[in-house]
Amino acid sequence: MTSRIPHIFKSNKLKNKKTFISYLVCGDPSNDFTLSAMHTMSESGVDIIELGIPFTDPIADGPVIQQSIDRSLKNKTSLRDVISLVKDFRKVNKDTAVVLMGYMNPIHKMGINKFTRLINESGIDGVLIVDSPPEESEVLNKYLRKYNKSHIYLASPTTTDQRMRSIAAMSSGYIYYVTIKGITGSKLSNIGKIKENVKKIKKISNDKLPVAVGFGIKDKKSAKTMAEFSDGIIIGSSIVELINKHSKNKKIMNNKLSSYISSIARVM
Repeated sequence: MTSRIPHIFKSNKLKNKKTFISYLVCGDPSNDFTLSAMHTMSESGVDIIELGIPFTDPIADGPVIQQSIDRSLKNKTSLRDVISLVKDFRKVNKDTAVVLMGYMNPIHKMGINKFTRLINESGIDGVLIVDSPPEESEVLNKYLRKYNKSHIYLASPTTTDQRMRSIAAMSSGYIYYVTIKGITGSKLSNIGKIKENVKKIKKISNDKLPVAVGFGIKDKKSAKTMAEFSDGIIIGSSIVELINKHSKNKKIMNNKLSSYISSIARVM
């Protein structure tokens, strides 16, 4: 099935809305909790869910997400488990886009051909591979295009114009702009510079791809500020932290998650 992502951004733009993207780690505290949280997020206003694939060396992630990945690994969550969970999600939800986010090693182990075939069969819309730059991901990109899946890349404050052109040429779905130098969970600063860089990315890509911003967005105020000049916002660490805080009681977790997501969605 073709990626839902382009339609979501286009539809939201026509409604004068920004796209809300959330992140959580699959299998923390359990696959059952993850599936329940995905449904809650979708029902509360999330448009795209980035689902983290647990990996032993998550270099781009801060302490909150690293600890979540560690808990998932202790549960022996595999890439195949992640794909299978999305298949279960699709039994109920046909509209919310799902992006697998992680590192290249588990995909290499499975095999790129098999991986892309399985994500297509399960209803996954795209992938974001943190440690796979454009020059090293031509094969993966080719197979994703075969199934009309989105290939999302990261851009950061240190990305050069030349590299940005390579990212824009290979990307589909959206470009994930990392607002700050550092790891997930860091604090936002210098909003003016972030706005300037988002504008530059749009110019380099000829405004053909939406730009979503992430890292450091934690509440209504920061979400609204970032949404004013981007096509969408991404929240990860705060959601992961909330899920972990209420991991002993699924009902309380879902209520708290619904309240938090809804409060953000209202300012989008």
